[in-house]
Amino acid sequence: MWKIARADAVAVLNDELAKKSLARYFAVVQNQKQAKFIVAKKLPAEFDKHDSLKTLWEEHAKRTEDFCRIEQEIGTAKKREFHTPVKSYFDLKIEIANRILQHCHFCSRRCGANRPAGELGYCKCGSILMVSSVFAHMGEEPELVPSGTIFTMGCTIRCCHCQNWTISQWMESGNACKSKEMAGEVERLRMSGCRNVNLVGGEPTPWLPQWLETFKHVNVNVPVVWNSNAYYSRETAKLLAGFADVYLLDFKYGPGDCAEKISDAPYYWKICTHNHLEVKKHSELIIRVLVLPNHLECCTKPTLNWIAENLGTETRVNLLFQYRPEWRAHEFPELRRRLNKGEMEKAIQLAENAGLKNIIT
Repeated sequence: MWKIARADAVAVLNDELAKKSLARYFAVVQNQKQAKFIVAKKLPAEFDKHDSLKTLWEEHAKRTEDFCRIEQEIGTAKKREFHTPVKSYFDLKIEIANRILQHCHFCSRRCGANRPAGELGYCKCGSILMVSSVFAHMGEEPELVPSGTIFTMGCTIRCCHCQNWTISQWMESGNACKSKEMAGEVERLRMSGCRNVNLVGGEPTPWLPQWLETFKHVNVNVPVVWNSNAYYSRETAKLLAGFADVYLLDFKYGPGDCAEKISDAPYYWKICTHNHLEVKKHSELIIRVLVLPNHLECCTKPTLNWIAENLGTETRVNLLFQYRPEWRAHEFPELRRRLNKGEMEKAIQLAENAGLKNIIT
């Protein structure tokens, strides 16, 4: 039925630009290659629970280099068998993530909350994964549909126009989920025909330790989509390398102060550009650019130009025109309305002027 409702999700399989920018993702979807988390489980690592965090990071850096070198071999190996080691690169990620959880700095705020001890930081996320919903999403980018989407509670920024504000701001209570239970949900989504598992929210960043622990128990080949606002720390970026198959990242604002005013996200441009550049080194990327009313010159234009100049004109970009006033959008006069036709046309022209060729609208 979804093939009728989303004919573009079928047509994208013949889209040359989509296939070029997301070649590995499509190979994992079709079980021609293995998801990164599976490969990471097969790469040995040497560490001990008594090692310092500094020592763990040094080992992680070495194993990341190894991962990048042998990923292709492991991912497509048919003749050579790779066995799961006693301690793996993936286990090392879990150990580091659990250490960070005690002095939390998964997002760029680096609040330092001891979450296992019951402290809650800016995002209000604790130590047990809290989930809003799990379902096959038919409204995502065509290459992702049907997308096995898992919405988690909480967020690391506060967009006044957030469309998921009941989730991001804990207006809902959410449901507590243990790692093995959630692993079963991931496997169910994949076996039911979903092309991927899409980790979103809210924001998935605060729950990275729980997601890593979940995928320790996942035994099906499924690409991981990291659906994030891109406002995460450099440590999180390192842990995501070798875990996320596709990064579905927001690029919300330009280099001015719009991010801080509207989303309480200081230094957003610096953080966001750094994380997009890191993704380019390790994985495949889809960028979402939400066009806001009266923010084309300050935000949309510099963002599209930066993407073309730094990530390449064939980068997959979803130019979103779906903005609608939600939550506290009324606090900003320019955000009290939807986009008009002229703004949509101008945004497309800005993308063309930037030289971007792989655009979804």
